Amino acid sequence: MATIEVLMNQHHQDNQHKRKDLEATYPLPTNFDQVYAFHQSMKEYAQTSLHDLKCLAHQLKVQKIYVKDESQRFGINAFKGLGVSFALNEIIKKNPQAHYTFVSCTDGNHGKALAWRANSLGHKAIIFMPKGSETRRVKAIEAFHAKVIVTDMNYDDTVRYASEYAKKHSYYFVQDTALPHYTEIPNNIVLGYSTMVCEALEQMSEKPTHVFLQAGVGSMAGGVLWYLYHHYDDQLPFIGVIESSQVACIYESIQQDKMISIGGEPYTLMAGLNCGEANFMTFPLLKEKSNCFIKCQDEITLKGMSRSQHPIQKDPVINSGESGAVGLGFIEEILTNPAYHSLKISLKIDEDSVILLFSTEGNLY
Repeated sequence: MATIEVLMNQHHQDNQHKRKDLEATYPLPTNFDQVYAFHQSMKEYAQTSLHDLKCLAHQLKVQKIYVKDESQRFGINAFKGLGVSFALNEIIKKNPQAHYTFVSCTDGNHGKALAWRANSLGHKAIIFMPKGSETRRVKAIEAFHAKVIVTDMNYDDTVRYASEYAKKHSYYFVQDTALPHYTEIPNNIVLGYSTMVCEALEQMSEKPTHVFLQAGVGSMAGGVLWYLYHHYDDQLPFIGVIESSQVACIYESIQQDKMISIGGEPYTLMAGLNCGEANFMTFPLLKEKSNCFIKCQDEITLKGMSRSQHPIQKDPVINSGESGAVGLGFIEEILTNPAYHSLKISLKIDEDSVILLFSTEGNLY
């Protein structure tokens, strides 16, 4: 099996919809300025670094490679706090005097972000995790005084179980993927991720030609793409969506032109991407506006982690974890392995390319 597989998107459509029709076509919120202002109002807020990998870009014969470093976000080592903090704010402001118990399912970072934010605001969190969850990820959540329950189910079944548990106990379910009749909170989480790309574009001196986005359920990819779609008035960069080969539900759904669920108990080092069912609220956007979908074996993210820790010459060291480093590993492999020369051409990467990547999590060590 190839370590990288790329599916060019036959469904890709440019400028199909007039701006006034966007909300009807993709029913996602657009109050980006409100989200950014909220994050900037948080005492924990600071822009995360955007690393300019000049030496690697020179070696790979492209103009620029930028990596947004989310290991610095809110002191919790991942970007997930952006979505959770905005979603909880929207919940709590409806009844600021209430004492809340929040429930969720996670592979690690979302649950840690929810535990962190709930604890900092004086509320409780109960976090369910799928079978096979690593002890280090459990302990990282428990450090924020959350109750953690590891189930004997896969991620997607655990999401449904957590939803029913919250409903049964009259708790607040805070999940980063939509379910039937459950879209407002996950949509606010998706919207919260827009701050990450808003910052990145402020920090760049040029427009990216290529943006590569990791996807588990596709909420982060959808949130970033949604912002880019508005910011560039449909003149989007080339968008690639990267998944783990073991659990590439979006890739398979695009290929078969129907929503596909990856069942069983798949394993990947990229725990944050180990999700078998796409978020149906962001999937249509990804389907129409992404240029390609990418499957990577675990060795590609290991390559990215190694490069982030051992940079070329004067490039900075980046603390990039398993789900954070796959974009960097992908770019270097595509641009150095002769076996992927035709893919490089299909991806339209050349000496003028300005590539934006997101290191969505740091290494837990």
